[in-house]
Amino acid sequence: MAIKEEIAKRRTFGIISHPDAGKTTLTEKLLLFGGAIQTAGAVKSNKIKMHARSDWMEIEKQRGISVATSVMGFNYDGMKINLLDTPGHQDFAEDTYRTLSAVDSVIMVIDCVKGVEIQTEKLMEVCRMRNTPVLCFINKLDREGRDPYDLLDEIEAKLDIKVRPLSWPISMGKTFKGVYSLFSKSLHLFVPSKSKIESDGLNIDDINDPRIDKEVGVNDAAQLREDVELIEGVYPEFNVQDYLDGKVAPVFFGSAVNNFGVKELLDSFIKLAPPPKARETEERVITPDESKFSGFVFKIHANMDPNHRNRIAFIRICSGKFERGKTYHHVRADKKIRFSNVTAFMAQEKELVDEAWPGDIVGLYDTGNLKIGDTLSEGEKGIYKGIPSFSPEIFKEVVNKDAMKTKQLEKGLSQLMEEGVAQLFTYELGSRKVVGTVGALQFEVIQHRLKHEYGASCDFMSMNLYKACWISSKDRKKLNEFVASKQRHIAKDKDGKLVFMAESRSWLTMVQDNFPEIEFHFTSEF
Repeated sequence: MAIKEEIAKRRTFGIISHPDAGKTTLTEKLLLFGGAIQTAGAVKSNKIKMHARSDWMEIEKQRGISVATSVMGFNYDGMKINLLDTPGHQDFAEDTYRTLSAVDSVIMVIDCVKGVEIQTEKLMEVCRMRNTPVLCFINKLDREGRDPYDLLDEIEAKLDIKVRPLSWPISMGKTFKGVYSLFSKSLHLFVPSKSKIESDGLNIDDINDPRIDKEVGVNDAAQLREDVELIEGVYPEFNVQDYLDGKVAPVFFGSAVNNFGVKELLDSFIKLAPPPKARETEERVITPDESKFSGFVFKIHANMDPNHRNRIAFIRICSGKFERGKTYHHVRADKKIRFSNVTAFMAQEKELVDEAWPGDIVGLYDTGNLKIGDTLSEGEKGIYKGIPSFSPEIFKEVVNKDAMKTKQLEKGLSQLMEEGVAQLFTYELGSRKVVGTVGALQFEVIQHRLKHEYGASCDFMSMNLYKACWISSKDRKKLNEFVASKQRHIAKDKDGKLVFMAESRSWLTMVQDNFPEIEFHFTSEF
């Protein structure tokens, strides 16, 4: 019975958005309401030495952006909330894609001034691949933004998902008065404050309640009633199951930087969002209430504490109860492995945990045994699916600037690649090392971390490459012949899988036509 109670109490979700939509600020405010932190960091302010709680890497503080997924847990209203704040910047999209494999639902933040942006569309595609439930928070209502109806239409058109407003703004920008909750039938008045937590609001059983006129003024009250009538008439009644199936996105409005609309969002979220769900392995579907433990590694971070060369694997618990000090089966390596140092996270602050339940994210101190995508279990052989590497878009050759630090460079590259920061391809001929990323900013991050965490200096030399294709064939002899004939273009990834480095789209097409027995894959999961 205990496991079912623990599962029902958990909500594990990710926050996603385009850069600068206010995602990290919203994360901070959720932690503030959860009592996990006492004051929020000024994300962009250079005058204040305090930075956003979830942005803790040195380079994140310098640039004011998130470059790694942060994992944070807190308790709120009797629930255990596991929150994953993902990088918004498109150059770190792959880390976000992997993180979305570890959550049960998503809060998508949209800037009311800019609306739906390209990165939001890409992230929505990943959510759709798994039918992940999406809840939408339209942010920055304290600024002069776009018409709420236009924003809703744009979300439906660009993100290909139906929407249903569960709260509605009363004016916007300088005349912003607050938000009326259609979900809880309450009025929340806007008081600009970066530190004060908003009040519980005024419960309104009837939209015609004269108290609304008194609080927001006759004109705005009349407009609100007109809007609510229109919403109730145009949009179908909110169906929770449609949201859980990923067909409808409930929409909330607020201003995260002013702590406004956040509590309403959080209160509604814990009622609507799903508890931990069943997940697929190669063998079968595993339900969270099964007695035997299983989970998978979705992220690895080296040097979370620069003073100690520690390496932490983040594992999402999918079934059963995880216990510290117990021996578990490492499926890929087919060996037993024991973890005595197990942590839960509040950004980079860690606390030792003795047990964890489905939906929880724990950090395992690891000396190099674990990789992204690895499954741990109490003996079962199946590997959890859905954590691929994608073919990168930018390729650069690694140039060692200090021959005396070759070992440090190799160790640093190896550990950073295992984190999934980027992908490393080593050519069969000449052992040239090539780093592939989805964005240019990652090269800066790698360079910065190699220097500051490993004492290694390197440059990156641009390469004219179109795609890295993982190759396979049912005919081993044909595969060997292909590798021999194209040896100058063959590399291996960090796991030793064969990769064909194609220089152009037309050349790749020609090679595919000439070698029909060879299969070319654009993700590593095949």
